Amino acid sequence: MKLPERNRRLKQLVELSRRIGIAPESFAILGEGNTSTRSGEDTFWVKASGTSLSTAEKDSFTECRRPTLNSLWESSVLSDSQVDEKLLESRAKPKDRKPSTEALFHSYLLSLPGIEWVAHTHPIAVNGILCSPRAADFAKFRMFPDEIVCGGEQSVLVPYTDPGVPLAKAIRHGVENFEKEQGRLPRMILLQNHGLIAIGPSAGAVEATTKMAEKSAKIFLGAASLGGPVFMPEAQVLRISGRPDELYRQKVLKLE
Repeated sequence: MKLPERNRRLKQLVELSRRIGIAPESFAILGEGNTSTRSGEDTFWVKASGTSLSTAEKDSFTECRRPTLNSLWESSVLSDSQVDEKLLESRAKPKDRKPSTEALFHSYLLSLPGIEWVAHTHPIAVNGILCSPRAADFAKFRMFPDEIVCGGEQSVLVPYTDPGVPLAKAIRHGVENFEKEQGRLPRMILLQNHGLIAIGPSAGAVEATTKMAEKSAKIFLGAASLGGPVFMPEAQVLRISGRPDELYRQKVLKLE
């Protein structure tokens, strides 16, 4: 990736992070959440540990080398200090801050075809559902057309797993199973008792998916208080997903 393109993309990452960090929906507060994007064929930027999305600057992100992190996939049991050593070793610039503990799942997701951006947040309404017995319903079913357009026909649901390497492995397992069953990649990955991951080809795509997920969660919670939700039939979900006008909207919104 040429220098002007790298500079532009890092600037976009800063701007995306700030928008997510200051959003009135409270997607992430304090040091919560992390964002990332590709910086080269085998490198990516990810939010540094301890930094805040709302006050992100260029030095809030650390460029990591994917091949260095790949060795963590083969490791069975690692201590926290061993994982930290590998995270530090992965830095393209040794003086940069320590990458987020969740850098490994960012590395994996950014290696998928067509995925250029990742946004991991802890939205309040989404987590209200993910911390309840209804998490599987929220992942599997859809309630209204725009939820399908921005979030896809279904989402991946990952059972609660210890953050770091175990979580990254669980995410990879969930995404691979989803792709095998659905024939496509998801737009949303829901982490039980944890939060949301939006993936996509553009910064706008992951931002739109994050916003729609929180709106959907609020509607789900409201409908649940009235005895619902009433989910759309599968045939109608597939119809919305394949309609030419909705496919056009996805292109305009850069969701595809």
